[in-house]
Amino acid sequence: MAIPMAEKNTKPGRSGRPGRRRSPGRLARRHPVMSAAALVGAGLIIFVLAWFQPQKLFLSKTVNEPLPGVIQTGSAGPADRSATAGGSPPPGPQVLRSGRFRSLEHATTGTAIVARLPDGRLFLRLERLSTSNGPDVRVYLSPVPAGGDRHAYRTGFIDLGALKGNRGSQNYAIPAGTDLSVFKSAVIWCRRFVVGFGVAPLSP
Repeated sequence: MAIPMAEKNTKPGRSGRPGRRRSPGRLARRHPVMSAAALVGAGLIIFVLAWFQPQKLFLSKTVNEPLPGVIQTGSAGPADRSATAGGSPPPGPQVLRSGRFRSLEHATTGTAIVARLPDGRLFLRLERLSTSNGPDVRVYLSPVPAGGDRHAYRTGFIDLGALKGNRGSQNYAIPAGTDLSVFKSAVIWCRRFVVGFGVAPLSP
């Protein structure tokens, strides 16, 4: 008596069943909640990295600019007002106001100097600045004295532009016609988080 031969299974899967591949689309249809959660999680991570940019807190950018209107020679210091031997001081910026930075939400050191060039232009110089990096950090002239309400620095200010680097010495032009007697401090301000990093009093 002939024994019938068993049908050959060329692609065995589990329990002898033919193997089947599951496509991502099929998995997404079978687990819609998990797929939606994964998309939301990925979108949240992208949003945090793009908007808050926490990675900048661990990165530093150093910018060192020469003092405007002064030809740098040797190791001459910024805003040097001493007379040269047997002559008058070389033409250069006149320091009008200055002060040392104090920390607010982040450790901040350095000096803020308001000066006037021989042609009458005004500028703010941040000398040997050291602060934290962050998203959308600005440089303000504020009518609020250093040591005042930390949240008041965001009102009545003049925005001198984006912070060029969280370390180094940099220059920021002050608009012509600015009444310096109104402004009492220089502020490193983060618009994204609405906090001040540091403030320097501007005293004659």
